Amino acid sequence: MTSVPTPIPSRTQYVLEEIKRRILTGRLTPGQALVETELAAQFGVSKTPVREALKTLAGTGLVVMSQYKGVTVRMVDADMAREVYDVRLLLEPEALRRAVRRSASLDAAKDALTRADEATDTAERSLANREFHRALYLPCGNPLLGRMLDEVRDQAALVSAVAWAASPSWEREAGEHREILRLALDGDADGAARALHAHIASFVERAFPQADDAAADQAANQTAGRTANQAAGRAANQTAGRAANQGGQE
Repeated sequence: MTSVPTPIPSRTQYVLEEIKRRILTGRLTPGQALVETELAAQFGVSKTPVREALKTLAGTGLVVMSQYKGVTVRMVDADMAREVYDVRLLLEPEALRRAVRRSASLDAAKDALTRADEATDTAERSLANREFHRALYLPCGNPLLGRMLDEVRDQAALVSAVAWAASPSWEREAGEHREILRLALDGDADGAARALHAHIASFVERAFPQADDAAADQAANQTAGRTANQAAGRAANQTAGRAANQGGQE
């Protein structure tokens, strides 16, 4: 019986996956310039597949293309972290809830969790954790919901890579992952969703506390703006009332 050969990835796909891996494992750091000629020489390809790969990465939000600065790895700040994790908080727990309610297989999540526990380096553990989360939401039964979460997956991994470089928290997150999976395997859809929501929220709060400060400042500014508008409205109404009274007296 003749075995079917494994398809060889295109040069563009190879370059794309390798640049992505380097970004998500911290070998290429936020703000670092990505020069086409240098990357082409490293990968032994022409500039064309490098250029196409960078365009794709720009579309996923991992790199930024600028007319003046060229291509750079996307910077991670509190605002970016909050935006990405807001999307995850809105969608990912619901996707897991649906996956559990439809009794979807979570074998891929179990395998990813095992790989993360057995990982011998940061890069391997990071990629395994990334696959764990995807294995929870992908079998939700709604392909569009899965694709929407896939769209922020790379950006979320970039946030995680930056946060872990500053303050590793593998053991705590591994414990949270095990509890989420336990609840899911027990068929507790709501409990698993709540645990996942708490897991995602606590990570960004620990890693980017300034994100909460920025949100609080924004809320305070909105409240102050409403108060100022209300005060101005009252003053205008009082002025108009006095003018009307004076006109009536005359």
